[in-house]
Amino acid sequence: MARTFLYPKKPAGKLYNQRKLVSYVLLLFLFASPFIKLNGEQLVLLNFLERKFVFFGLIFTPQDFYLFALAMLIFILFIVCFTVILGRLWCGWACPQTIFMEMVFRRIEYWIEGDASQQKKLDAQEWNAEKVFKKGFKHFLFLTISFFIANTFLAYIIGSDQLYDIITEPIKQHTVGFISIWIFTFIFYGVFSYVREVVCTVICPYGRLQGVLLDNKSLIVAYDETRGEPRGHIKKNADQDLKGDCIDCNLCVHVCPTGIDIRKGTQLECVNCTACIDACDEVMLKIGKPEKLIGFYNHDYIRHRNKFKLGARAYGYAAVLVSVIVIFSSLIYKREDVQTTVLRASGTLYQKRPDGSIANLYNAELINKTNKGMKFVFKSADAKDQIELIQADTILPKEGSAHLTFFLVKQPKNIKEFKSKVNFEVEVEGKVISNTSTTFFSQP
Repeated sequence: MARTFLYPKKPAGKLYNQRKLVSYVLLLFLFASPFIKLNGEQLVLLNFLERKFVFFGLIFTPQDFYLFALAMLIFILFIVCFTVILGRLWCGWACPQTIFMEMVFRRIEYWIEGDASQQKKLDAQEWNAEKVFKKGFKHFLFLTISFFIANTFLAYIIGSDQLYDIITEPIKQHTVGFISIWIFTFIFYGVFSYVREVVCTVICPYGRLQGVLLDNKSLIVAYDETRGEPRGHIKKNADQDLKGDCIDCNLCVHVCPTGIDIRKGTQLECVNCTACIDACDEVMLKIGKPEKLIGFYNHDYIRHRNKFKLGARAYGYAAVLVSVIVIFSSLIYKREDVQTTVLRASGTLYQKRPDGSIANLYNAELINKTNKGMKFVFKSADAKDQIELIQADTILPKEGSAHLTFFLVKQPKNIKEFKSKVNFEVEVEGKVISNTSTTFFSQP
């Protein structure tokens, strides 16, 4: 089946101008984040290949996977809570797919080919110099922008330093990286030049979640049918008091980037871009009617004229979100830059030495979660205990680990029971930066 392309009319209005401002801020953040350094790390890094994640200078290693999972849960809960309250506003105002499509690629199309009617005319006409130039120039810009998006995408995945090496060094040294750049370039080019709104209406599962998440109290872009119906064209010498405010001009349909009629009610294809609100407001001003025939409404207002107030579901989701954020924040606060694990050597219990002291054999692993190497001292928290190192690393490399094998020796007079708790500390430059505990077996 052939792909049916939509030709949305170029939007304009207060909300569209606000969307442009929001989009430009988000685009600036998106393109700048991989290249801004904070604490020696790029602002945001999602390196799934090396299992390293960085958010605003804070490094998450595989040992911090639970924190990363909590962060993703917070993001999902935020979207859910946001949707319950404000509908699919995320899609129209903050989703990268919509921002790139409507604020970058679509605007290039309007600039080169003109508004919807001119685009239809250009596509319908025979191939000539004008059509070849306009189509060729448009797709050249599409491909160029897709190339920059692909590079930025890879900067998030492999790191901006690695991307710089791929760009500046000979191709044969980074064949996989070079191929990856062009694969993602053509993927993004295909999405924004051909697939387009199908991503929102068919591929993305978020739209289908609306039926589960929305309720009668959710604010959505909606048509006020109580005020607008029965609709009808303005006719000379006709009694307009018998009709609703909607004059059936269909401008709300013409500007819709997904091709729906908002007057038919809530539809999964609606991304809440608010283009229909601006178009309708312009018409209402021209015919002397109040604005916001299409606006941010909930079903309770349209049907019963109830004022907007949050429902129980919104409060419930918000409570869960706040609880998870509190838990996440406390874990971040307690998180140590160096994670220390001490385990008893397998197959050993304890050794009684000729001088009467008791020794246990342990293995220790220190994991550095920072991007700075450090010289450390490993010791017992109890000054009366003695540590005899067998295998001893003294340098903890950045984002690396160090391993120790040692005996912990206790004097009999300091032993009160067969199984006791012992604590260890890792000291760097005279400051304790990590501690852990394990058990000590002995003959009391």
